[in-house]
This record gives sequence, C-alpha cells and structure tokens, in this order.
Amino acid sequence: MSQREIQGVVVKISGDKTASMLVERRVMHPRYHKVVKRFKKYLIHDENNTLKVGDQVIAVECRPLSKTKSFRLKTVVGA
Repeated sequence: MSQREIQGVVVKISGDKTASMLVERRVMHPRYHKVVKRFKKYLIHDENNTLKVGDQVIAVECRPLSKTKSFRLKTVVGA
C-alpha cells in the first residue's frame, strides 16, 4: 500500500511539533466546466520544529498521531 503525499503551504504553527498546512486542488466544476480551486487544511507532525509560516512542504500519510493529525513532514520544498 502506497502512502499518500500532499503538497501545500504552512499557514500556522499550531503548538509543539505541529503545523497547519493548506492544500490547494484544482477541479472541474460539474455544471460550468470551469477549473475552480478547492482548499483543505491538514495538521502535520514536525518532529524538530523547523517549519515557518510560508514554507512549501510535502507531507506523507502515517498512522494517526492524534485525533486530527495523520500526516508527517517529508521535505521542505521552498521558503
């Protein structure tokens, strides 16, 4: 089973070893057939507290670390 990877921007540092990231998807609108943006926030685990607001990151799915946290930091793509 492959692990899901998501890419997005860190929008908030949410406590110790946790960051909130915003992931943008582009989908076709079912009626108007126009590409629209859809956004979702994920909490990710940052073991070393290295992330800053505005960082582009890739997170990978893992076992649930808390009630709402099921992704951990893989790499920082850019600042």
